[in-house]
Amino acid sequence: MTHAFVVDKRAKSTTSGMEIQTPVTVIEVPPMKIAAVRFYENTILGLKTAGEVWAADVDPLLNRRVNVPKKGEPDFSRFDNMDIEDVRVLAYTQPKMLKGVPKKVPDLMELRIGGGAISDRVEYAKGILGKEVTINDFTAEGTLIDVIAITTGKGFQGVTKRWGVKLLSHKNSKHRRGIANLGPKRPGYVRSTVPAAGQMGYHQRTELNKKVMKIGTDGQEVNPKGGFLNYGEVQGTYVLVHGSVPGPTKRLIRFRDATRIPAKADQSAAEITFVSTQSQQGA
Repeated sequence: MTHAFVVDKRAKSTTSGMEIQTPVTVIEVPPMKIAAVRFYENTILGLKTAGEVWAADVDPLLNRRVNVPKKGEPDFSRFDNMDIEDVRVLAYTQPKMLKGVPKKVPDLMELRIGGGAISDRVEYAKGILGKEVTINDFTAEGTLIDVIAITTGKGFQGVTKRWGVKLLSHKNSKHRRGIANLGPKRPGYVRSTVPAAGQMGYHQRTELNKKVMKIGTDGQEVNPKGGFLNYGEVQGTYVLVHGSVPGPTKRLIRFRDATRIPAKADQSAAEITFVSTQSQQGA
């Protein structure tokens, strides 16, 4: 994370038209590649996979993640007479392009192709098969997105750290960092609402309505002196997202179109006047 100065565009704000400091997160976003097109047909049990068409040339590193079919030219003819209900693509990341991520094996995910008629969506999927998809194909500056990531794992923790319960009296018997009561005698079980020790962190979380402040291609514009802690320097395309995002520095973060946009949300491009590049070493 770092901070930036932006012009406040909120009309009723006391700082309207003035520069304000805003926390932002710098996320490096190398292009993804489309490995395959997947078709779904409708059955009495719901959607069922009708088949896939793989690109002729995919990254050899993808074989470490999934069994890639033998190479061959893409053939869509067998789906011409099928009643196709939905079209999706299999896209994979390219972590080898990131200097700060000690990883080569791509992450594979399924993405739905939205839009108009099925025929139009199929043609669009054919056009991007085997090609790269960039952040500019997905979103633009000023729009709202949802951020999906796995939070930082903290292992097995007690109730005080996990749920923030109040410490018991210093005169309490045996322990303070616990709860005093597990509930009534009847019903004869402990309810799920009672704080308990257990796994903390390493959960998937979705944060809604994060504004895309800026999309840039030169990482030197935002790199702090000495690089980002536990990551290093951003080399290629990056995106500035308003606020924080879940998870540690090097973990995969996924974006999607915002699903619950407020009625009066401002989706105009942010006017950024300054991005801090002050050293974070020793922070």
